Amino acid sequence: MSDKLILFTHPRSRGRIARRMLEELGVDYEARVLEYGTHKEELLKYNPMGKFPTLLHGETVVTEAAAIITYLADAFCEKGLAPDVGSKERGTYYRWLYFASGPMEAAIIDKVLGVNIDAEKKAFVGYGCYDDVVATLDKKLSADEYVLGDRFSAADVYVGSSVHFGLQFKTLPELPSFERYAKQIFSREAFIRSEAIDDRLLGIK
Repeated sequence: MSDKLILFTHPRSRGRIARRMLEELGVDYEARVLEYGTHKEELLKYNPMGKFPTLLHGETVVTEAAAIITYLADAFCEKGLAPDVGSKERGTYYRWLYFASGPMEAAIIDKVLGVNIDAEKKAFVGYGCYDDVVATLDKKLSADEYVLGDRFSAADVYVGSSVHFGLQFKTLPELPSFERYAKQIFSREAFIRSEAIDDRLLGIK
């Protein structure tokens, strides 16, 4: 069985995050770009939800953008985008990667949908409240250049994408720490290359 990498994606989806990671790794992959609402049987066979991104790596199927980032960093560990398993850095790496994919995303979506959490019910939701999430991330990015301090890692692919999306769609406040971090992440050659690919697919020069 081939270990070929195949990414099912659409340029207006979280598939952009997966492509950024693949470009950052500099590995060969095939991108199969499908339109919304016209999911081919091939994709549904691997992901019954028909969601983007879906990654195939040989016989391995990985869905959910954060899981794809984590998987690829470990599958290509020689690229050095993830700290060693069992290291103290690994805990920090996991913390912020899943903070962005869990509490941060949930808080932002609730805000966009107009879901307000009463103060006495904060304990019932994983993120507490939107303001707590913003303050926590601001404190981190005000203190450190990257998730792991002065070292770029796969976690920054996801966290950076989340911050960028938040600023782009006005779902995060334009705090200096967020703007500095997003600009730094998106000035990377791999990210510029990745964005150019997806923008071309949308007809954006």
